Amino acid sequence: MAISVKLAALDKIYDIYDEFAATLELACKKGCAYCCTNSVTLTTLEGYKIIKQLKSEKNTDWMERIQRASEQAHFQPKMTTNQFARMCAAGIDPPEEEQPASVTCPFLSDNQCPLYSVRPFGCRCLISRHDCGQHGYADIDDFALSVNTLILQTIEHLDADGCSGNMLDVLKVISEAENRQAYQEGQLDCASNGLIANQPLKVLMVPPQHRGRMEPILQSLREIRF
Repeated sequence: MAISVKLAALDKIYDIYDEFAATLELACKKGCAYCCTNSVTLTTLEGYKIIKQLKSEKNTDWMERIQRASEQAHFQPKMTTNQFARMCAAGIDPPEEEQPASVTCPFLSDNQCPLYSVRPFGCRCLISRHDCGQHGYADIDDFALSVNTLILQTIEHLDADGCSGNMLDVLKVISEAENRQAYQEGQLDCASNGLIANQPLKVLMVPPQHRGRMEPILQSLREIRF
């Protein structure tokens, strides 16, 4: 699948989620950056979109930020969302994830995100009904969590021939021209680059009590052609 087609589909998925999020009563606002840490994960498709934007700005400072931040301990997932879904459906206990202490996202400046327009879904889905800075944690209702999981599964499915990982690791890999070319050709080796291979969506993690309410979102996602 052409990268342009995948990027267009990704934008439509983002739009569907943003439309849903706009219906929620959230405390999130400009300048709220408590959740902006180095623990965000994303797919190579999302990383490609971000790198494309950064390169268009002709600013090399971002490469230095990624390099410095990637040298610090940071969360590195062992499985993707769709892998987790398959394991749960098969009755297999997923491996425990190690979670080093998070630090502020290296891109953040004065509580503002220069990547906001192209931020990955791992950032978009960090929503809360109360001020996380005051309470120390996010408050998300169960249905919103189900929608978040559905979108994560769909984006991974869209990028099934790609990889996933911590944002720092994915951006570091995709920042290299040779890797971007390999990715576009579906030839990027995930394991050798410290990433995990994406999987197509086989098991939908939507709780029975949410299926009826979820149907309009599912239908909108089905209408995306890729």
